[in-house]
Amino acid sequence: MIQIAGIAGVFVAIFGAYTLTGGHMGVILHALGGELVIIGGSGFMTLFIANDGAGVAKVLKSVGSAFKGPRWKKGDYIDLLCLSFLLMRTHQKEGAAKLEKHIEKPSESPIFSRYPAITGYQPLRDLICDTMRTITLNNKDPHRVGEMMESTIDKRFAEEMKPVKALNTVADAFPALGIVAAVLGVIKAMGAITEPPAVLGGMIGSALVGTFLGVFLSYALVGPLVGRIKSIREEERRIMDVTRAVITSYLENLSPQLCVEVGRQEIPSKMQPSYDEMEQQLRDAGRVKSDGDSGE
Repeated sequence: MIQIAGIAGVFVAIFGAYTLTGGHMGVILHALGGELVIIGGSGFMTLFIANDGAGVAKVLKSVGSAFKGPRWKKGDYIDLLCLSFLLMRTHQKEGAAKLEKHIEKPSESPIFSRYPAITGYQPLRDLICDTMRTITLNNKDPHRVGEMMESTIDKRFAEEMKPVKALNTVADAFPALGIVAAVLGVIKAMGAITEPPAVLGGMIGSALVGTFLGVFLSYALVGPLVGRIKSIREEERRIMDVTRAVITSYLENLSPQLCVEVGRQEIPSKMQPSYDEMEQQLRDAGRVKSDGDSGE
């Protein structure tokens, strides 16, 4: 994975150049254990101070997502548009009563069951079902429904960003914690002021490792990971924004096909299907009726 390669490259660039310019890794390695416990341990403990157990678990899970990448792929966006198309067509041609059978129990719906990735992600499934349910209750004002969906999406995004903010706080704390470790090292050196210069030099060098480690962890490792996780969360939000665009377009009396085109235009470019590709997917989806029987 490119993130692992990037981390390896950071170590090679920094410590390789340090060694090539005459630096001795022995000084760093000698002090690394204690300094890492002070800085890394105290930094990690700040997570427990500022969060509950569930919050800490979410932070650790978020770190894993930095290497896995975004949840949604091109095929998932296509599935979302096909699912939306079938639901809108059902409502348009067969009425609200027929649509309710699908949105009330999506796990038993032959439409939802065709798209397990969408159905299996509860926040997105609930956004679709809850919004379509309001439509069956005759709430057809596109602005009001759009605001309702936007509020739900913003709330979900804010919840997803809490672990990112918590990890960013740790990244911001590392340089200061490095200074704490360095000050402790200097205090230790001053307590041994009567030692020979070689010994004092080693102790001061070890203290400076603390400053180095705090800055290194913040700006070379944790900070970039925070940025990566944030970009993933923003990218994952897009599928909900696409859902909002499709449903509000339907409430503006556009045909299901045109609503899908509006949604297609909202998909990030690198995952956006072509117009012809989407048309073929809709034709394939349309060959199966909402009750699961062949439409042809």
